[in-house]
This record gives sequence, C-alpha cells and structure tokens, in this order.
Amino acid sequence: MKIGICLPYMKAGINRDDLLAWFRTVDSGPFHSVSCGERIHGPTCDMGALLAAAAACTENVEITPTLYVLPMHSAVEVAREIATLDMLSGGRMNRVALGYGGREQDYQALGATFKGRYGRMDGQVATMRNVWSGAEIIPGCGPIGPQGQRPEGPALLAGAIGPKSIERCAQWADGLYAWSGNGETEELANAFALADAAWERAERNEKPYRMGGFWYTLADNGQQKLYDYVYEYLDIAGPEIAAMMAESVSRSSADGVREALDNAEAAGCEEVFLVPATAELVEIEAMAELLLKRG
Repeated sequence: MKIGICLPYMKAGINRDDLLAWFRTVDSGPFHSVSCGERIHGPTCDMGALLAAAAACTENVEITPTLYVLPMHSAVEVAREIATLDMLSGGRMNRVALGYGGREQDYQALGATFKGRYGRMDGQVATMRNVWSGAEIIPGCGPIGPQGQRPEGPALLAGAIGPKSIERCAQWADGLYAWSGNGETEELANAFALADAAWERAERNEKPYRMGGFWYTLADNGQQKLYDYVYEYLDIAGPEIAAMMAESVSRSSADGVREALDNAEAAGCEEVFLVPATAELVEIEAMAELLLKRG
C-alpha cells in the first residue's frame, strides 16, 4: 500500500519556511505522494499554488490533488492548471481526485452555482480530456495549456461518498477516493464495494483504483489537537455536527495510526492519504519512522 501525505494547507500562520521544510521532509521520506485539498473559507492556501510549489521543490513524490471541487470552476482552467502542474513536476502528476463538494458557502464565495453540480461535472470531465488531447475548444484558436506531457491526462479519481454519486462517477472515473475520518475498515471497504459494483454495471473493463484517506496526528497532546482540527474543519456545518465528528476520531498515537493503516490495507486500499491535524513537522518525521518500522 502506497502512503501519501496531505500538506497542512488550512493552518493559520503557516509560512514559506514551514512549507519548504515539509517539502524536503516528505520528499526524503518513505512517502509515495503529497496532496492538498481545496477549501475556500478559512485561512486556507490556494490548492493549485501550493501544489505548484510542491512540484517545483520536490523530486520524488507524486503530486496528487485531493481534490478539485470541479463544478466550482471552469473546466478549461482546471485542465490547464493540471497540465501545468504535471509539467512543473516532470510528469509526477499521475492521479487527480475530483469531487462535487458539499459546502454551498464555498460555491457562493466564488460566484458559482451549487444547484446542478452533479450533471455539470459530467460535461466538465469531457471538456478537460479534450483540452489535454490538444483539441480546440474554440474553433480556430488552437490548443490550450502545456501540451505533450500527458496527452491523455492523468487518471481521474472520484471523491464521492453516496451510492448515487459513485454510480454516476463510474461512467468517467478511473477510481475512487474513499474517505473514512477515523480510518475504519468497514467504511472504506463498503465504499470500494459500491465502486466495484458500479464499475461492473457501467461495463468498465478495469477495476477502479482504490485510494483512501483519514485524519491523524502524532503531535504532543494529540487527541485534543485532532479534536480541534476536525471541529474547526466541520464548524461550517454547525456545532452539533462538528462536535459529533470531532468526537469520533482517535488516531492520535503511533498505535492508533498503525491500526488505521492496517484497516486501510485490509479494506483494499492501493494508496492511502494521511491528513495531519497540525502543521508541526513531527507529523511527517514521526510518521516516517512509524512507516519504516511497519515495513
């Protein structure tokens, strides 16, 4: 199972030196990939800009957005950004996760329409693939974005949760990015089982790629920091939901993280992204030690 690390893109006060240290440490550790999510509200870094910095400052890890909330954006713009990131990384952008997003406030902030986002994304995926192939979007104006790095584009993973959205994504996605906040086997395995069935009904020849993710921390006073992180992340949904989710996570020790990794592997994850609760460098230094011991 390949291990990826999400950058601390939502932490207030993070600076250039912090991020450079993260890039160096991740790139020299036993990690397969580095990711970043997309969120508009809060003290969040722009995903594209942060991954561009990661692409330029690393040599080994894959660059994997997790994920673009595609219906908030122009498909052409996103396709051009992805092609640019692939070029900057020297072809290390092999997978991109796409999702519908559930934060209507983020859509509003960008002036995007929340309603109809499911149907809109189907057409957007086709548009992005046309951009990557070099097809003209506006007749007579030529291709858009860097060409030649990856004409077919990267593999597209659906960041979908419910059976209906997974069924829909089976028409265009190359795999599933399944989320389990506490890294539970049953939660991840159920999502992959839904994907397998949806891919079969869609008469897809290849099985969906299986990528998972969960929250963790290896910092001191970790359980409180993990609670605070999850609560803050979900506060926009209201205090009751935020508190319920924050109370459900417990991967705040080496033993707890190892158990979650074992769970992800048992669920069939080919790759798992670990999302740290803090921007402390110990999150990846201690994780690197844990992974080396785990083998």
